[in-house]
Amino acid sequence: MAKNFIKKYLPDPDLIRNHKSMQIFGKFLHDGNLWHLHRRSARGAFAAGLFAALMPMPGQTVLAAALAIIFRCNIPIAVALCWLTNPFTMAPIFYICYNIGTWVLGMPPLNVEFHATFEWLVASIDSVGKPFLVGSIIFAAFVSTAAWFLIDWCWIIAVRRAWRKRAEHHKKAD
Repeated sequence: MAKNFIKKYLPDPDLIRNHKSMQIFGKFLHDGNLWHLHRRSARGAFAAGLFAALMPMPGQTVLAAALAIIFRCNIPIAVALCWLTNPFTMAPIFYICYNIGTWVLGMPPLNVEFHATFEWLVASIDSVGKPFLVGSIIFAAFVSTAAWFLIDWCWIIAVRRAWRKRAEHHKKAD
């Protein structure tokens, strides 16, 4: 079932609760409903976690936890999905976001050579900043919405399959 598959890969709730960056949420982290795993909490957590992961900002984990608290969904899933953006995936994700932003704003994409330095970032913020930010918000909203529907659909399919399997088992037992 989908629940068992997801639970296998979730981080430990105590590890998240006790992490120093999560202490800003105080008593909110002790709400048991934010740690349960069911269809509604899973689909919301995937949406919140992917939205936070695709935002180009430090503190994506804190954003994911805040969104999970606001939308009352599973915190471990939302936090774990922040690991989607890492040094290997950032460049293609940022490239997609920038191109979406230029397309939406009607700007031609610039032929920019990326350098992972603070100086390059400051020098390029005027030319690539606005399309990149607009594209990031649009891409994050699209991906998180698609994930919400996809997880909901997958969960429904898994439950129907389990019920069918259970019914077949009971027929064989009779």
